[in-house]
Amino acid sequence: MAPRKVIITVAQTGAFQGKEANPNIPLQPDEIIKSAYDCYNAGAAIVHIHARDKDGVSSNDPAIYNEIGSGIRAKCNLVTQYSTAPANKAGATAEDGMRLLYDPNLVKPDMCSLDLSLISTTWGGRTFVHEWYRDFLIKYAGMMKDMGIKPELEAFNPSSMEDIFNVLEPAGVLDDPISVSFVMGMDKISQGAISFSQENIDFMIKKIPAAHSFVDFSTISIGAKNHVPGLAYTVLKGGGARVGMEDNIWYSPGELLKSNAQMVERAVRIIHELGLEVATPDEARDILKIPHLN
Repeated sequence: MAPRKVIITVAQTGAFQGKEANPNIPLQPDEIIKSAYDCYNAGAAIVHIHARDKDGVSSNDPAIYNEIGSGIRAKCNLVTQYSTAPANKAGATAEDGMRLLYDPNLVKPDMCSLDLSLISTTWGGRTFVHEWYRDFLIKYAGMMKDMGIKPELEAFNPSSMEDIFNVLEPAGVLDDPISVSFVMGMDKISQGAISFSQENIDFMIKKIPAAHSFVDFSTISIGAKNHVPGLAYTVLKGGGARVGMEDNIWYSPGELLKSNAQMVERAVRIIHELGLEVATPDEARDILKIPHLN
């Protein structure tokens, strides 16, 4: 039997930390595009994309996503995955995160994130609630399905997993194979988010119904202490690998990451040492039933 193909997803920048935390984190479209291409050459199959404005502040502006998406498509066939989380700034709402889906000029991504659960986050001296209600999730999962965009379902806790299979799937808004990311390690800043541990990964996996022959899953293991153990353990349990400066800015204790590609290269080495193979972008498309680019 041929070795399993493991999908590597790279999340290059998020909605929170910036160059004050690591000067090598890419924030502007040209930086993100270059970093994505470097990660593609290093072995990544999926690129998870957040946008920042000219001041480096988190943004939901569809024009910025279009610039990034078209720039990456001009260079390679990475699977593009846009974040639909609301921008990390005062007044942003869950609906703001979905602005890009309404853009008539949208450079359509292959995937979009769809965050689950109701959690509150404290950051920068303010606390805000993510209002991802069930009717909201059904509405936008259905909209993504109609647009031919596969949702990457981000589960922050066990009840999020139950909502996938007890609420969203029965509503007919998800196509197989379902793609799930276990978000672990945000518990320090987010009430309602699960902590990182191997036990918690196992528990989240057990929430996948036995009737499902295949669910693509990975772990967003946040923080330097969790990042590599979460990657390796999830791959060992049959999942994919998620890396990148959105989740962790350190290569090792006291050593900042020089680039996102540096962590992709480490993921490739780990996967090969485990006797597995790294999926190309086209192989990832086949696994996830996402159309190839023309």
